[in-house]
Amino acid sequence: MTRTPVTAQNRGVSSTLTDDARRFHRAVTHLVRVYQSMDREHICCYDVSVSQCWALEAISDHGPLTLNQVASRLLLDKSTTSRVVDALERKGYVNRRKHPDDGRTLQLECTPAGHELRSRLEADILARDEGILEKLEPEVRRSVTHVINELATVACRGVAASDGSCCAGT
Repeated sequence: MTRTPVTAQNRGVSSTLTDDARRFHRAVTHLVRVYQSMDREHICCYDVSVSQCWALEAISDHGPLTLNQVASRLLLDKSTTSRVVDALERKGYVNRRKHPDDGRTLQLECTPAGHELRSRLEADILARDEGILEKLEPEVRRSVTHVINELATVACRGVAASDGSCCAGT
């Protein structure tokens, strides 16, 4: 079965929207790549991967969490998330414990070392981001943060609606 790409033209949308979408995609892709590169440079000094850092952040900020909850927050599949959490556990940053309401389920929680690492990582990354944001006017900083949050919310709805499938709707 050959899949026809959905384009603005075959949906009856103006080419201006298509052009805007193309520029938007390029800009977001560039920003994501730059931030991923900067994150790797900052995070690698702490003996964790970027994925491990994100998982540690989720567990520290919202835990205790089940593995499925961490996977959902990271937008990763359960097996990948399991490997990420296994590494954090081996390093002493998270523990697994029985869920108080369901003995078949395990919850993940940060250890004191995990909370300490999370704090150090956050301080380092915030210092970096302050250096970037200080070059913008306060109103622009607040506006761009609002727009990025709105975009993430809308995009996340699309991921949730597709149940993570790359071929949803085909």
